[in-house]
Amino acid sequence: MEDAALQRILDQIADAAFATADKGRVADYIPDLAGVAPDQFAIAVARPGHPTLTAGRASHRFSIQSVSKVFTLALALGTLGDRLWNRVGREPSGQAFDSMILLEQEQGRPRNPFINAGAIVTTDAVLEGSEPREALAAILRFVQAAANDDDIHINESVARSEIATGHRNFALAHYLRSHDNLRHPPDLTLGVYFHQCAIEMTCAQLAHAGLFLTACEGAPRLVSPGRVRRINALMMTCGHYDGSGDYAYRVGLPGKSGVGGGILTIAPGVASIAVWAPGLNRYGNSKLGTEAMQRLTDLTGWSVFGAPGD
Repeated sequence: MEDAALQRILDQIADAAFATADKGRVADYIPDLAGVAPDQFAIAVARPGHPTLTAGRASHRFSIQSVSKVFTLALALGTLGDRLWNRVGREPSGQAFDSMILLEQEQGRPRNPFINAGAIVTTDAVLEGSEPREALAAILRFVQAAANDDDIHINESVARSEIATGHRNFALAHYLRSHDNLRHPPDLTLGVYFHQCAIEMTCAQLAHAGLFLTACEGAPRLVSPGRVRRINALMMTCGHYDGSGDYAYRVGLPGKSGVGGGILTIAPGVASIAVWAPGLNRYGNSKLGTEAMQRLTDLTGWSVFGAPGD
């Protein structure tokens, strides 16, 4: 698609988002996110060999939260390989992202690496053999390398806010530890986990950071092609928690959401797309972001399932 035509589509999508009355509800259980105005929107599309196209507040920094789990998973697979799957499953959960139910039923082995319990185990795996500061630096360096941008940092205020209020995550970590599926003390693993979730990026930076998952010619090669395929598969089936099926139905692309309102979506062989709108839907995913991505795939035909029908 020509850049000018795609830019018109992005402008149309942004106009529709700003005009929507119901913008969802921000993640008010994290104090530093509770005060974020919900009437904000941004979208960015990155394609190798093309200028990055944006609409809305695409240079505004936001907390990527659980979108960070994509990068930590890629890093963990790069260092541990398939040994990671001995500790974490690869199936959709059908439960909320912070649910204890399946973790109890399945004896401390999380259903997938994108629910909180699974991401805590993945972070624990990255921490293996390192001090927390070193592991966190490795995660941040990976994100910076993926985006080809060193101007990506951690918001310490957001991290402290999550540590102070993350009681359910502490419960998950202690339950994992009780089943010997956490190698480090919960405080150490969660310190890294909360800080990785507090990484701040713009939509343009996040779109660039996802390029390594597109398998496009000219995209960064940070993990093997086989792992690119598998990460995308997990994003499609598990990236939006108990709303993953809805996102696949509406958008038809692999995506990973975060409660900060960000969504990273991959159009394999085509583009990396980032969208941000802080108001969330009932699944804890960006409401306007999901609607925007549905419009984008409807208008571009980028869905892996083909052009939209009636």
